[in-house]
Amino acid sequence: MDNILYEDNHIIIVNKHSGEIVQGDKTGDEPLSETLKRFIKERDNKPGNVFMGVVHRLDRPVSGVVMFAKTSKALSRLNAMFASGDVHKTYWAITRNRPAEDSATLTHYITTTERNNKSYASAEPRQGAKEARLAYKLIATSERYNLLEVNLMTGRKHQIRVQLSAIGCPVKGDLKYGDKRSNPDGSISLHARRIRFVHPVSGKEIDITAPVPAGDTLWTALEEGTRQKAE
Repeated sequence: MDNILYEDNHIIIVNKHSGEIVQGDKTGDEPLSETLKRFIKERDNKPGNVFMGVVHRLDRPVSGVVMFAKTSKALSRLNAMFASGDVHKTYWAITRNRPAEDSATLTHYITTTERNNKSYASAEPRQGAKEARLAYKLIATSERYNLLEVNLMTGRKHQIRVQLSAIGCPVKGDLKYGDKRSNPDGSISLHARRIRFVHPVSGKEIDITAPVPAGDTLWTALEEGTRQKAE
C-alpha cells in the first residue's frame, strides 16, 4: 500500500482515498480495516489473524488521515483519548461560498435521522440534540473557491458538513448538505489534513499530515495558495 503515513507495533495511520469505507457497512464493500489486515498478513507473513481496531471514522466521500489500532492495548487507550479530546484533528474544506467572517467558532445543536443518514443543525438547544463546536479560518482563496481549515472541538456525525452548510458554505460536491453540483468522482472536497496526539504506549508526540488528493488540480492550487499566504 502506498498510502501508509505512519506505522509502528501498535498503530497504523493511512491517507484514505475518497470512496473507501473505514468500517464494514450494509453495502458489503470491503472496508479499509479489512484491506489493511490482509495487507499486513501478506507483508509480514503472519500465520494467524491480524488485529485491526477501528478508533474513529471518516465519511465515505471524505479523504485524509485515519488511524487504526494494531493491538488491543492501543485500541482501549486510543478510545479513551478520543473520548477525552486528547486527539486533535484538523480538516481542510473547499467551499464555493466565502463565509461572512474569515475565522470564527461555530456552535450548533445537532440531531441525526438514521432513516436518511442525515444530520440537522440548530442554533438553539432542542430535545435530543448534541452540542457541536468547531473553529474555522480561511487559509486560501481562488477565483471561485475558498479553502477553510477546520479544527473540531466535538465529534458529531457529519459535523463539519452540516455546520458549514448552516452558515451558507456547504462543502464543494456535498449535495446532501446543500452544494449545487457534485464532484465528478463522487467525492466531497473535505480532507482530514492532520492528526496530533501523544502515542498511547510510547508517550511520543505524533503529528501526521496527509497530502491532499493526488491529481486534483483544485486541491493542489489551494494548497499552494496556503504556502504563498504564509510567505
